[in-house]
Amino acid sequence: MAQAYKTETGSGGQDPDRREPRLQRLLNSVRSDRRIWRRGIVLAVCAVLLALVMVLHSQIPNAVGNFGSLNETFLPWLGAFIPLLLGLALLRRSATALIAVLVPAIVWVNLFDSLIFDKTGSGGDLTVATHNVNADNANPSGTARAVAASGADVVALEELTETAVPVYEKALAATYKYHSVQGTVGLWSKYPLSDVKAVDIKLGWTRAMRATVTAPGGQLAVYVAHLPSVRVKIEAGFTARQRDKSADALGEAISHEKLPKAALLGDLNGTMNDRSLNAVTAQMRSTQGAAGSGFGFSWPASFPMARIDQILVKGVEPVTSWTLPETGSDHLPIAARVKLADTGS
Repeated sequence: MAQAYKTETGSGGQDPDRREPRLQRLLNSVRSDRRIWRRGIVLAVCAVLLALVMVLHSQIPNAVGNFGSLNETFLPWLGAFIPLLLGLALLRRSATALIAVLVPAIVWVNLFDSLIFDKTGSGGDLTVATHNVNADNANPSGTARAVAASGADVVALEELTETAVPVYEKALAATYKYHSVQGTVGLWSKYPLSDVKAVDIKLGWTRAMRATVTAPGGQLAVYVAHLPSVRVKIEAGFTARQRDKSADALGEAISHEKLPKAALLGDLNGTMNDRSLNAVTAQMRSTQGAAGSGFGFSWPASFPMARIDQILVKGVEPVTSWTLPETGSDHLPIAARVKLADTGS
């Protein structure tokens, strides 16, 4: 019995004794490895450069290939380099690199913390949606039904072709009593439309429009726009001159809006980070940024990497914002619910 007691006591007391030497050995190995601070200098430099590219993104010039705008379009994805650098720092057993990796991590969180957390709410009195349906869409009627199934009260469609317009009109007629098509963009609404007109965005043909939606919560000026596409070319960089010119024209039109409440629905071919869209984004806010969950990437539909489709508002309170399921387009449709009616006394 005494022997058994001694054995149990001895074995039970071995765990702390075993753990302590292991910890001690680890600390001793760190102290004795003088190269732990000298290794990974290149990794540390890369981490600092990554942080600078993110924190100084607005200072990167557009003079050469619009590189500043290209960087801002995919700015959130620079965070993908952080775990890579972290893994390499651990592999190299470099304390210097590990500490340096904290710098871009802190910068990234500071830039995008408002998009990381779920800010969706409930309530609201008007749901809006927008979708670039793709001119080559093989199933326009199916796409129309999918967007209508979202429950949106107002739907904006972009990249409409002359042959596809009747298909969309027929598919949406049962849900939306009012609609107007201007050029390659259209607006469908459950509530009356008035003051409908094309908006000149300096293209030579119509890719933007404006209408007043008279909803139960009040009147809302709704702009629908499809800004010109951008291209990434080896010889020319990020070609977006026409997009930028059209964005300035659209921003000018919105700045003269007389109604206090307005919304912009459409494919802007640019993100909220892109400084070239400042003429628009400086006077309106994103429903996704204000009341969404996550980044809400909308393009390309097969593997969304950027939110170039936007719902922007002013004088209106966003309640929730989300991305709809994939249709036959290369873009994902997006939707938002807003509070249109004034609740103040």
